[in-house]
Amino acid sequence: MDIQLIEGSLVIDELQRFLKGLSSIASEHDVIIQGMDAGKIAGKAHIDHAISKAMKAMENGTNIAKDLGVEMMRYASGKRQIGEAFSIGLSEGRLDVVFIIMGAPENVGEAAKKVSSLVEPSDVLKHSVSKNEKLISQFSITDAEIEAVGEDRIPELVLERVALVDVLK
Repeated sequence: MDIQLIEGSLVIDELQRFLKGLSSIASEHDVIIQGMDAGKIAGKAHIDHAISKAMKAMENGTNIAKDLGVEMMRYASGKRQIGEAFSIGLSEGRLDVVFIIMGAPENVGEAAKKVSSLVEPSDVLKHSVSKNEKLISQFSITDAEIEAVGEDRIPELVLERVALVDVLK
């Protein structure tokens, strides 16, 4: 299975119509496409960890979601409940986004071209201080935790939350 990440900014006027368009691209190319709010992603390691955990859960039969894309969102969001996982998903308006495209290598490239045409490419995946407020809120990071490890370690606290998704029941 090949995995490609597309990152950048876009404006979503009508979320349901946009998601239907993504779904059409995914069906046409037999791939999984999962979009997330890059403002709530603490870097590539965050995405990689969520993908790995979701794939392992699907392989082991410990997944909560039936869909690998939703399972990835569940881990990336640090939430156990599927409904809460959508807090890291796409929304209407101007948004920094990351799309995860997964499937057979020959299919991922074509799907990635189509998804790339929807976004204004920019490096929005990496962690930056401007994301801290959203990350602290999304992952319920406490002042005590920040005081203990420092603000520069927020990405590590996020990775910890991803790892704890299986433990918190």
